[in-house]
Amino acid sequence: MTEAEVLNQLIAGRRTIKPDQYTGELIEDSIIEQILNSANWAPTHGYTEPWRFVVFTGEGRAQLGDFLAYQDQPDKNVADFNQMRYDRLRNRPLKASHVIGIGMKRGNNPKVPEIEEICSVACAVQNMWLSAHSLGLGAYWSTGSMAFTEQTRNFFGLGENDLSLGFFYIGKPAIPLPAGRRLSGIETKVTWVR
Repeated sequence: MTEAEVLNQLIAGRRTIKPDQYTGELIEDSIIEQILNSANWAPTHGYTEPWRFVVFTGEGRAQLGDFLAYQDQPDKNVADFNQMRYDRLRNRPLKASHVIGIGMKRGNNPKVPEIEEICSVACAVQNMWLSAHSLGLGAYWSTGSMAFTEQTRNFFGLGENDLSLGFFYIGKPAIPLPAGRRLSGIETKVTWVR
C-alpha cells in the first residue's frame, strides 16, 4: 500500500469509541506520549502552537470525575439533584485509561484570529485521534456545556484569554469497531468553480 492509501484507510476507519465501550485496561504512559506528540505536528498559523493538554490518569481520573459531577449540579437545590447523572459524570473518567483535557492557549500575535487558534487545536485533536486509532485504541472527544466553561478553563490551569475545548478519552476498545457511514457522498457537499 502507498502512504496515501494507508492514510486514507486510517481516516476512513477512525471511529468514536466512548468510555462505556472500553475494557478498563490501562495503557502505558509512553503510548499516550506518542499520541500527544502527534498532536504537536498539527498546522499552526505563525507557529503559535496553541494546543495545551492536561492528562488525567490513575487517581487524576477520579479528581476529574469529581470536578465534572460537581460542576454539573453545584447550584441546583436538593429537589433538582439527579443522582444517576451525578454518578455517570463522576464515574465516566474511571472507565478510560487516560482522559486528556483539551485547551487553547491564546497567542500574543494579534494578526492570528482566535478562530484560527481553535482550528489548530481541532487539527491537533484529529492527529491524536488518528494516532490512537492506528495503535488499535478507542478515543472520544467529549464536549457539552461543561467543556467550555470558565471553571473548566481554570481547572485546566489556562489563562483568562484561553479556552477549554473538551475532554479526549482514550481506552482499549471492548467492542469491534462499528462500520462507518456518512449521510451522503462528498459530491453533495462540494461545489466546483472552474
